[in-house]
Amino acid sequence: MSRVMIVGAGPGDPELITVKGLRAIQEADVIFYDRLAAPELLQEAAPGTELVYCGKEPGRHSMSQEELNSRLILEAAKGRRVTRLKGGDPFIFGRGGEEADVLQQAGIAYDIVPGITSGAAVPAYAGIPVTHRDYASSVTFVAGVSKAQDSEYWRHAAKASDTLCIYMGIRSLPEITRHLIRHGRDGSTPAAVIQEGTTARQKTITGTLDTIAGKLHEVEQPAMVVIGDVVKLGEQLAWFEAAARPAEVVG
Repeated sequence: MSRVMIVGAGPGDPELITVKGLRAIQEADVIFYDRLAAPELLQEAAPGTELVYCGKEPGRHSMSQEELNSRLILEAAKGRRVTRLKGGDPFIFGRGGEEADVLQQAGIAYDIVPGITSGAAVPAYAGIPVTHRDYASSVTFVAGVSKAQDSEYWRHAAKASDTLCIYMGIRSLPEITRHLIRHGRDGSTPAAVIQEGTTARQKTITGTLDTIAGKLHEVEQPAMVVIGDVVKLGEQLAWFEAAARPAEVVG
């Protein structure tokens, strides 16, 4: 029986994969990959490696989580080297913990290979440090999906830290921003939405907690939302977009 490697692919730039994660791709017999893993990483797989897409998009899943869990167990039980390639970090809003739990219950050995999470990397590529000695001593990663109407959830988030990084929050951002303001966040707090961060399609839109939801027509998913005074540093530190396409940074 083989091991399953649960690998974080990083935020989109294929060069941000870890050395251990890259080796797990190169040595795999079968790779189960999702839609946010950089396609270039699959080119590192050995000839003959079976590639299985199991991505999830809003309202449409190519494979249910239960089916994926069963396939991971089945392939490992055959003695195949299995790599589960997930965008970002598998243990940060990636359901990697659920997959590891299922494997453990089935008696399947596994390794967790952390990846660079979008909440840290995407703001960095937009020139936004999520912590800064003068602006923010704390940061909170928040899931926006399925939590938009939960006022109590956003009451805690509003007071949690200086910087909020919101994953999967684009569709519900108007409601999320209303909750945050209602629970004490100043409407003038700087905010940014960063589209497809760390990739060639990266685009940053900035505003305030009051105005950012009204600018969503300018971005596409996937995107990361950053709220806090650190966003003000993005204009002067925006190294990635400034070098490639300075006209696409919108204030």
